[in-house]
Amino acid sequence: MSIFHPPPPPSSSAVKWLSLVSAVWVQSIAGNNYTFSNYSAALKSLMNLSQLQLNNLSVAKDLGKAFGLLSGLASDRLPTSLLLLIGSLEGLIGYGGQWLVVSKTINPLPYWQISIFMCMGGNSSTWMNTAVLVTCLRNFRRNIGSVSGVLKGYVALSTAIFTDLCFALFSNDPSSFLALLAVVPFAVCLIAILFLRETPFAVDNETEDSQYFWVLNAIAVAVAVSLLAFDLIPNPTSSVSIIFSIVLLILLVSPLVIPIHSFLKNRGRSGAAAEALLAAEEVAEVEGNGNPVIGEDHTIVEAMKTVEFWLLFVSFLFGVGTGLAVMNNMGQIGLALGYDDVSSFISLMSIWGFFGRILSGSASEYFIKKAGMARPLWNAASQILMAIGYILLAIGMPSSLYIGSIIVGICYGVRLAISVPIASEIFGLKDYGMIYNVLILNLPLGSFLFSGLLAGILYDMEATKIEEGGNTCMGAHCYRLVFVVMACSCVVGLGVDLLLFIKTKRLYSKTRDGR
Repeated sequence: MSIFHPPPPPSSSAVKWLSLVSAVWVQSIAGNNYTFSNYSAALKSLMNLSQLQLNNLSVAKDLGKAFGLLSGLASDRLPTSLLLLIGSLEGLIGYGGQWLVVSKTINPLPYWQISIFMCMGGNSSTWMNTAVLVTCLRNFRRNIGSVSGVLKGYVALSTAIFTDLCFALFSNDPSSFLALLAVVPFAVCLIAILFLRETPFAVDNETEDSQYFWVLNAIAVAVAVSLLAFDLIPNPTSSVSIIFSIVLLILLVSPLVIPIHSFLKNRGRSGAAAEALLAAEEVAEVEGNGNPVIGEDHTIVEAMKTVEFWLLFVSFLFGVGTGLAVMNNMGQIGLALGYDDVSSFISLMSIWGFFGRILSGSASEYFIKKAGMARPLWNAASQILMAIGYILLAIGMPSSLYIGSIIVGICYGVRLAISVPIASEIFGLKDYGMIYNVLILNLPLGSFLFSGLLAGILYDMEATKIEEGGNTCMGAHCYRLVFVVMACSCVVGLGVDLLLFIKTKRLYSKTRDGR
């Protein structure tokens, strides 16, 4: 039996792309979870924290993602606009509270209170991400890899966008950085509320969509290149900084040409003359016991009963958990290796994380359509490369932090971009908001295991007390054992990914035939 949807109005393509552009803007400012290293040193100094206490603050930030279950539950019950509003308000309060402390507007708060603000800031992005991903994946059902790559790519760039804009405008002042984190996402989400919405489901014009994705990817690459070029300038003058800021803002607005072109191209068509394509969805067959099979719509309870769900969960844990540990500790890793300013390494991870996301999203989509290559194979490859990156960081040779930052950034990006469509392809889009937020519970779990416990405890074992309070450690030995353990974790993750690849190979062969 088939369910046929009525043809969309002539402007629906433009509305769909306008929704995606507004989603890109949200994702451009939604990567606040990866910026902790930019102001962690200021918090550590003002609050007289040990490295373990500082790392546990980063865990509190990532713990906010655990409350993303609320956004998952709300995604099918509340309008997209309300999800965005909740996330932006929570970020305004969470990062605003931290700004009050770092700017010395108020006296340092008790540890538990600043932990709550950290948690709120971390949770804010889950509402934004859920609203954006659920809406856009449903709007672009036949291009979910490309959509995931673009959206997750801009999340990666958001760290560099905030870091470089703060450096250009405020000379990397931590309090100004936190002010940007509080105010900018709130303002952008208020704009996106006007445009982000689901559109009627119809078969996509593959040629047109492919061309638009190429344009969107090209603009994203231009943003990344401009950020990278600015990072390579040793001591940019104020004039260069202002020019960079203007160019960056123009590039971020430029994706609007896509929905404008789509509207102008289709405005003269009537529903009959356009001969709009109708989309047919087959009613899913179920197993004899009433449970859906892999590739059909699952509820969260049904998904959690499958082996595939837990393989994906564990794989995600080893990949992003170790990556988060590096991001959260980049400030201290850089100081231990003799670098006073780690902002360039943070930007490197962000920018190369973008390339990992956008390339893996588009490439995996291409190889599914051409050869039925299962997406989990990309995750397996990233585990191998990430393990190599950790070994390089453990060796501590000259320039290892540059090379390691690039490798970890790329692989972390691949994990995030690939896992999003894998979950939708295995378990469907019906309850995707909840399934996605359960899967990313391993972000706070991974942060706690690899950053809060592993990195924090092993660093403090190597560190020495200092007169001003807290402790410090200098040299490659400070994090060597941490990197070795994380490399071993990636090897275990490789085995998990290969098993998931074997179990989903048949599904992706069918997916190729359907596309």
